[in-house]
Amino acid sequence: MSTLARAGRCSPSLIEAARGGDTEALVSLIALAQPDIRRYAARNCRAADIDDAVQETLLLLYRRVGTLRAVTSLSAWLFAVARRACLRLLRRAMGTPAAPADDAEARLAHLATEDIRIDLSRAIQSLPDHYREVILLRDIEELSIDEIAGVLGLTRESVKARIHRARLMIREYLIRD
Repeated sequence: MSTLARAGRCSPSLIEAARGGDTEALVSLIALAQPDIRRYAARNCRAADIDDAVQETLLLLYRRVGTLRAVTSLSAWLFAVARRACLRLLRRAMGTPAAPADDAEARLAHLATEDIRIDLSRAIQSLPDHYREVILLRDIEELSIDEIAGVLGLTRESVKARIHRARLMIREYLIRD
């Protein structure tokens, strides 16, 4: 269960309703998530970047809440988004050029959901069979590492390495595109 839901401030049904497109639920979810995101940003961003990181995170929540795979992944996802926003803002402040992954994220954030699905589908199809198999089992079928190892007759370490390499290949495909 997410940090928000465990704290009693946000029920899993509220998150589900927001994922389903309920505008009131989404507004409530954003209002409930904002203090946690602000607290996280305050610990991980420069003081000048806190508001921008919170705003970027909440905007992405608004745009992408429907793409969450599970209610339990909300807080981890939000904190990862906030962490990336803090890093991006720090790089910008230091005059360091943005990493290519940041450019790809920015490009993908502006695409329609259907376009992202098509690009992701093509990226998965471009993988060699042994990588595609583990990605489909892990990310589509949502099997655990142990379950995948049992199905494919591999060790846990082999499964984890294949998943890692497959995700890198997908990322490269999406950046290159």
